[in-house]
Amino acid sequence: MTNPLLESQELPAFSRIEPEHVLPAMTRLIDESRRAIDTLLASGGPHTWGNLVEPLEDIDDRINRAWSPVSHLNSVVNSDELREAYNACLPLLSEYATEVGQNDALYQAYHSLAERPDFALLDRAQRKIIENALRDFRLSGVALPAEQKQRFKDIAQELSKLGSQFQDNVLDATQGWTRHIDDESLLAGLPDSAKAMAAQAAAAKNLPGWLFTLEFPSYIAIMTHADNRELRREFYTAYATRASDQGPNAGTWDNTALMEKLLALRHEEAQLLGFGNFAELSLATKMAPSTGDVVEFLEHLAERSLPHGRRDLAELRAFAEGELGIDGPDAWDWTYASEKLRQSRYQLSEEIVRAYFPAPRVVKGLFAVVETLFGVHVEERTGVDVWHPDAKYYEIRDTTGELRGAFFLDLYARAKKRGGAWMDECVTRRRLADRVQTPVAYLTCNFTPPTGDSPALLRHGEVQTLFHEFGHGLQHMLTRVDHLGVSGIHGVEWDAVELPSQFMENFCWEPEALALISGHYETGEPLPKALLDKMIAARNFQSGMQILRQLEFALFDFRIHLDYDPERGGRIYPILDEVREKVAVLNPPPFNRFPHSFSHIFGGGYAAGYYSYKWAEVLSSDAFSLFEERGVFDPETGRGFLENILETGGSQNAMDLFVAFRGREPSIDALLRHSGLAEAD
Repeated sequence: MTNPLLESQELPAFSRIEPEHVLPAMTRLIDESRRAIDTLLASGGPHTWGNLVEPLEDIDDRINRAWSPVSHLNSVVNSDELREAYNACLPLLSEYATEVGQNDALYQAYHSLAERPDFALLDRAQRKIIENALRDFRLSGVALPAEQKQRFKDIAQELSKLGSQFQDNVLDATQGWTRHIDDESLLAGLPDSAKAMAAQAAAAKNLPGWLFTLEFPSYIAIMTHADNRELRREFYTAYATRASDQGPNAGTWDNTALMEKLLALRHEEAQLLGFGNFAELSLATKMAPSTGDVVEFLEHLAERSLPHGRRDLAELRAFAEGELGIDGPDAWDWTYASEKLRQSRYQLSEEIVRAYFPAPRVVKGLFAVVETLFGVHVEERTGVDVWHPDAKYYEIRDTTGELRGAFFLDLYARAKKRGGAWMDECVTRRRLADRVQTPVAYLTCNFTPPTGDSPALLRHGEVQTLFHEFGHGLQHMLTRVDHLGVSGIHGVEWDAVELPSQFMENFCWEPEALALISGHYETGEPLPKALLDKMIAARNFQSGMQILRQLEFALFDFRIHLDYDPERGGRIYPILDEVREKVAVLNPPPFNRFPHSFSHIFGGGYAAGYYSYKWAEVLSSDAFSLFEERGVFDPETGRGFLENILETGGSQNAMDLFVAFRGREPSIDALLRHSGLAEAD
């Protein structure tokens, strides 16, 4: 049997990859990699970049190139068979990674490289890779006694397995609840676009009427527009209790035990390595100097935001009670009331705005923005093997015609696709003997799909999401670094990795960029100035409440890892209550189980790192303020951001790169101003 995962090719052969290919391919590649490392070390040295690091990058890249499409397919076209194959490989990959990280002979070989007299003659990226490797060996337990090494390896395997199970449960719970409606009176208030989407979903299942789901475009349409309060309550309850012990599917995909195990194992892992808790371990690869600095940063921002959040809530409550007749608003009323208040205050309807953001126009405009900023051109390439008809493939070339990168774009929500939006790596740039390996990204979103003959119409928040993920993609694709370990986003401190993504979001508010990304889906008419003025006026509508919600997530994440006590367990909801007592103005009902679907920290890479979004937003806001000073499309400033941030990747410390671009260390002033909090000074 030929196995497409073992073939050397430019791009994955998605249409040929079957679940039965996965385990044999990964088993073979891991075995071959073990033997290759043994051969590298057998010489005993002297070790050089060319006879040690380069061959190891070949080994890593081969595994990554095979595993990347498997991981991606598991997220975008999930099936029982693929999930089983994917999960079967996780312990093998975890064991291999820990084994390499604990290989003392390999550690000593890297150490000898750092001690060589000619170490200083290596280029900056090479030195950074070696320094990072020595740090990562220590964080993999290379210095532990044999028994503790084995325990560390067991923990790593279990954490990998539990994180995947957490995400599986969230996906299953999200897709395990639907609401079929055949009485149109229940849908009063919903825009035609939302009803058309639900009718299309019902027709696909051979059902009359309308089918709504917990996939976000469907869920948020109900919560924002449905006049029927009981319907909103029903949807809120199902969504807020996903994968938990509460709600309509209570206990079916319950993540309670997984969360406790994840926290316990992370704490044990940190203590094995000599850290007091997992939050301290998390910061070993981040910009933030200490756990105290993180908590102080978050609490200071909360202090600045609380007066605004309290004012936002008081206004919303008064409006809901006085204008909408909702006596004692509940959790399922706030989104609905917010949209009504926004319409009332700014005469701004989300549906009217969406009409000016058809997805094809937004995508084309995004490419024009990037071309203007960074001097690159994006063009679709057809005939490329993809996993779904929605997915498209594009190439990025610079002004000389050089191919700089490429990406797959998969925009729309559908069954068997993980929720949210993300950028992931398909191929990473590195210099080979005869060429440069072109970086390729996956850019994945879950927007409302097209209905009938109408294009998908994006909410302005979805436009920002697309720009956000493309910012991550730009750092991956436009890198000029030739070495795998610090190419693209590799080696970038985790709390700086959101800098390019959040930076790109700012252009969604600028008239010069909006002229490129908007146009009425029926007439092509530009976004009217009066409507833009309303959007800008409403930009910081309820920003106090929104910031406090993000700070609640960040402090909760950090505290459950910082304050973990094996004697008391995770104390997940007591700690969440303590955080809310300090920073929340809006408390959900007791049955709310938000942490049970908080995949960022329990199933993703943000454990004790969710604060990174706000930390990096200080950097991104301050970086964008230079464009505000010089002109949004100022070519010199765009070139400076390209050269210092996007092209340089993890080859230098993030703070040094920021200073090289901005001319000074970051200031929080721009974030406060962009968030509408500056007047609190």
